[in-house]
Amino acid sequence: MGAVVERLASLGLTVPDVAAPVASYVPAVRSGAHVYTSGQLPFVDGVLPGTGKVGAEVTPEDAQEYAKLCALNVIAAINSIVDLDSVVRVVKLTVFVASAPDFTGQPAVANGASDLIAAAFGAAGSHARSAVGVAVLPLDTPVEVDAIVEVA
Repeated sequence: MGAVVERLASLGLTVPDVAAPVASYVPAVRSGAHVYTSGQLPFVDGVLPGTGKVGAEVTPEDAQEYAKLCALNVIAAINSIVDLDSVVRVVKLTVFVASAPDFTGQPAVANGASDLIAAAFGAAGSHARSAVGVAVLPLDTPVEVDAIVEVA
């Protein structure tokens, strides 16, 4: 068992199977020393745990948990093409938050993803990030996360 998997296990988490794409794309692509993931939704066993806009149908606290699930699916996407312990730096996360018109708490929602990535990858998990409010996301999911990682 590698270090990343052990860190996740200490949090009571396991790396899930990579989520099946919902359209015409692949979960992750390696180009040179980088892996780029497609946007990952908060699927748990193929089911979205909630839908709607954050600040309306979805609480910020639930959205933060959904962002954590997205990050776990990002890890699964990375794991589908490289060994997780080959990640030398999580370069960037982009967290998209389907937001009610007056919701401005996207950074706090995004912390759910950032905190899990930092816990999973240790020092290599310190990353740049964008937290972006959007009108709607695929399947009416509240949160979507993608990543760029550097690998050995």
